[in-house]
Amino acid sequence: MLQAPSLAHGFHGLMYDNKTESMKTINLLQRMNIYQEVFLSVLYRVLPIQKYLEPVYFYIYTLFGLQAIYVAALYTTSWLLSGTWLSGLLAAFWYVTNRTDTTRVEFTVPLRENWALPFFAIQIAAVTCFLRPHLRPLPERLTLLAIFISTFVFSLTWQFNQFTMLVQALGLFALDSLDMLPALKATWLYMTQISALLLVCALQFLNSMILGSLLISFNLSVLIARKLQKNLKTGSFLNRLGKLLLHLFMVLCLTLFLNNIIKRFLNLKSDEHIFKFLKAKFGFGATRDFDANLYLCEEAFGPLPWNTLGRLSDTLLLHAYLFVLCITVPAALAIALRNLSSPTQPPLGETERCTVSLGPDTTYNLTHTIVFGALALSTMRMKYLWTPHVCMFAAAGLCSPEVWGLLLKVAHLYTPARVCVLRFAVPMAVLLYLGWEFWPGVMDELSELREFYDPDTVELMHWIKHLLPEQGGPELRPALSSLLSVGNPVMGLTKTLKSFSSNTPGTAVFAGSMQLLAGVKLCTGRTLTNHPHYEDSSLRARTKAVYQIYAKRPPEEVHTLLRALGADYVILEDSICYERRHQRGCRLRDLLDVANGHMMDGPGENYPDLKPAGHPRFCEEIKRDLPPYRALFTRVFQNKTFHVYKLSRSK
Repeated sequence: MLQAPSLAHGFHGLMYDNKTESMKTINLLQRMNIYQEVFLSVLYRVLPIQKYLEPVYFYIYTLFGLQAIYVAALYTTSWLLSGTWLSGLLAAFWYVTNRTDTTRVEFTVPLRENWALPFFAIQIAAVTCFLRPHLRPLPERLTLLAIFISTFVFSLTWQFNQFTMLVQALGLFALDSLDMLPALKATWLYMTQISALLLVCALQFLNSMILGSLLISFNLSVLIARKLQKNLKTGSFLNRLGKLLLHLFMVLCLTLFLNNIIKRFLNLKSDEHIFKFLKAKFGFGATRDFDANLYLCEEAFGPLPWNTLGRLSDTLLLHAYLFVLCITVPAALAIALRNLSSPTQPPLGETERCTVSLGPDTTYNLTHTIVFGALALSTMRMKYLWTPHVCMFAAAGLCSPEVWGLLLKVAHLYTPARVCVLRFAVPMAVLLYLGWEFWPGVMDELSELREFYDPDTVELMHWIKHLLPEQGGPELRPALSSLLSVGNPVMGLTKTLKSFSSNTPGTAVFAGSMQLLAGVKLCTGRTLTNHPHYEDSSLRARTKAVYQIYAKRPPEEVHTLLRALGADYVILEDSICYERRHQRGCRLRDLLDVANGHMMDGPGENYPDLKPAGHPRFCEEIKRDLPPYRALFTRVFQNKTFHVYKLSRSK
């Protein structure tokens, strides 16, 4: 957007992009969640900062600033739940001291989740305020507007928004069914989610993955089922329990029916790999599907490691969290049982007259932390949705008069003075411990200066984009030496390099692994056969075809597959060809062998229907430079990690 001569040219280039995927023109605004970068480019053009701040630093500082907003949202939510700013301070301290498990922004800055999760935290704060009892009409409308805006921005900036909000909607549905939330407010929250997603769908040029999301089908099903079952919350315990089970069954059937109809109508296959992954992960049958196994074999999509809980214990966060859960969960269960047992619908505003009481805002956050905790325990990558909320909820619980009041009532020691002392003394003691134990380490880490170091990758990128000095011949080397005496050697080097042709033309198409090709695009601007945006079914098919370079396939077949995608060069990585990071059965070459019906390498069991391959592994055999390979592939670059081959134009 900044390199374009105008904003109109920039938008046109994004909507009709033919420089990213080979042999295709795609709409990047539809396919990817990049509106945040578009907004920043407009802001950078408008603000008078071009002379003082480079675009990359403007980008990084914006994202780091968003993390400050993230912590502020956690602070606000904790304050709203507990009624004291002390809990907000404790939540912020816990977030910082547990930063290894609460955020990935320090080492992977431009992740979509780093854009989205601050707005998700704002949405949770707004929902917490919205669910507070006795909220006046004007603040209620303003809070609902804040929920809509934050939900919309969250959805616009992250492609996995629908799955996150589906988990949130399931929690709302459970509370609504058990009469622990005001029915009208629950309806508004369902409708806000739907309207925000539909607006995002319109901005993404009717992105079919959004229209076919389970979230839209589920929320519509809940609203329809509620209309059909008007007397759901009346009757005796057994009567209400029967109605509730019927309601659950109706919502489930309606959700599956609506989602199936929408996907059939749209011919949607973009998210099928996610459901295959979930089916295999939770034990509903093994799968040989290549796409699903790519997720299953990654450590990030495995269960939460025990050392994570150890790190959370070191800062006393896990202890405080479990303490708060041990008090609030039984209280919430008692309230749910009381609501089901009452013959008529209990008034939500009169819970203070009961011995056990939790406000709708507290029960919502309790449900939120439990459902996202279950998600994090099953899938490690999801911990970044859970651990920040753990910081907030544990801090709010330690400062909450509700929590300490319930505990002291059970122990028959309740007095308002004791509640007041405990809700301030315990958090202060924890803050003093965190400051004494961890603050010096935080300051030391801030003083560290780190540098990216990957010489093989840097050499590869330079080779693709420029002619390396040692390859420049006698004409280039004296020219480079003479630049040492020039006043501006960088400008001179740029002009000198421009006078020599690069190793690859600017229109060259590269094939290789998804992660490496993303770097090739960023560093060199070359066109790619595939890249890591795995939410597109056609791109998944391209990736599987390209990855045959690591399978047991003859050179003619590999050449045909790559040329069909327009590839001019292919990059082979020794770290993939001879991979040892994963165990047998999870190496990329094993996944390809199983998908192709071939037996895996090495000692160990194989599926009984797998057969020996008729050809050696391509990535190993091509390095022998035998005539069948040499006729189709010419090695043009090599270092300790990468091997680049140029494809012949025809067989």
